[in-house]
Amino acid sequence: MLKLYNTLTQTIEDFEPVQRNKVSMYVCGPTVYGDIHLGNARPVIFFDVVKRYLSYLGYEVLFVSNITDVDDKIIDKAKEMKVDEKVITKEYTKRFIEIMDALGSVNPDIMPKATEYVPHMVEYIQDLIEKGYAYARPSGVYFRVNKVESYGILSKQNIEELSQGVRITLDEEKEDPKDFSIWKNTTDGMHFESPWGLGRPGWHTECAVMNHEIFGSEIDIHGGGTDLKFPHHENEMAQTIVHDHHHLAKYWMHVGRLDINNEKMSKSVGNIILVKDLIQCYEPKAFRLLMVGHHYRQQIGYTDDLMVQFAKEYDKIKRSLKKAFLGISLSKTMTLEIDDKEIERFKSLMNDDFNTPNVITQIYDLLKQMNKEKEFGRLAVLYQTVKVILEILGIMPYYELTDDTLSVYRAWEQARTDKDYQRADLLRAQLSKRGWM
Repeated sequence: MLKLYNTLTQTIEDFEPVQRNKVSMYVCGPTVYGDIHLGNARPVIFFDVVKRYLSYLGYEVLFVSNITDVDDKIIDKAKEMKVDEKVITKEYTKRFIEIMDALGSVNPDIMPKATEYVPHMVEYIQDLIEKGYAYARPSGVYFRVNKVESYGILSKQNIEELSQGVRITLDEEKEDPKDFSIWKNTTDGMHFESPWGLGRPGWHTECAVMNHEIFGSEIDIHGGGTDLKFPHHENEMAQTIVHDHHHLAKYWMHVGRLDINNEKMSKSVGNIILVKDLIQCYEPKAFRLLMVGHHYRQQIGYTDDLMVQFAKEYDKIKRSLKKAFLGISLSKTMTLEIDDKEIERFKSLMNDDFNTPNVITQIYDLLKQMNKEKEFGRLAVLYQTVKVILEILGIMPYYELTDDTLSVYRAWEQARTDKDYQRADLLRAQLSKRGWM
């Protein structure tokens, strides 16, 4: 049985979905005002693996990840570029999807945009006001944190000592400094009509409402980066407890931080590395290998040396697979048969809270067997087994065996048979250059 770490309970739990054989999963997506950096990409990659694995286990998975297309940062960017906000959001949504594709991640089943749900957000906020959990002021609408007895249950924050991770302003319009905005009255940039004046919804409310409208009830998994645990996810949950009488999700999963040279990535520090720049220098799936080579809850200290290491490892994986594929193709022993024992080993590791680092170790073990295997029937089974695992992790390389490569390989084999070692070395060098040896 699949077991995973639930941030809400801080324990490893058996995964039992709300509905039998169905999984509902929501992951907080990007605010589209710029290109994503390496840290942003980590949840994109991990939850794609989660979707793939759950689907492999036979679950019917509905995976939703939103696009935040209304935000102060978007408005500021539009002013800087002297264009409409929609120009910014359209361009960076497009770029985000392109990066997801380059990293081997499949688009979520639904990618809702916050602006598509503003009328629903207005209704939702009105309901919170009527229930006494929110109040309107000239500057907007605020949520009464103190009225939710369980506030802090996700992030384990003490409500009386609440300070870290949230902006506690001295806004005189707030009843309590800890109350957070769920509607901002403003005509600066993109704005919408509401009973409280022209303005736009708060970020925490956007995700809570999209969950409510798309799923209609408690979902199985809510995920994102560990930096979203508080205040974003805590505030989503607080509103859902009041509006829908549940914790929004049964299981909360958070992906560890990715630091650059032992420092937190920050625009102010200037140590941001954009994914689009990285994949100009490295194979995108080599970066994905680096991500799944670490446990999702583990903090990653990214360095150039670490990336070089995983780029070399990915090249070894690709070469081993291509060499095996070449031999299998020539011997005409290609099969869909897999090694059931190794697949069970893989499932056991993945069922242990997605222990992908140990899965990578298993892959290396299988590749060693492949490199030593002389019997093509067994080689074909090992190859197919590795292929199944790599496809679930999203790191299966793409390659195509051409007639020309086959011709060179046959010539190489003939040169070896003829003991023409000089010619054999030249032909092997050609195959190696093409990545087939």
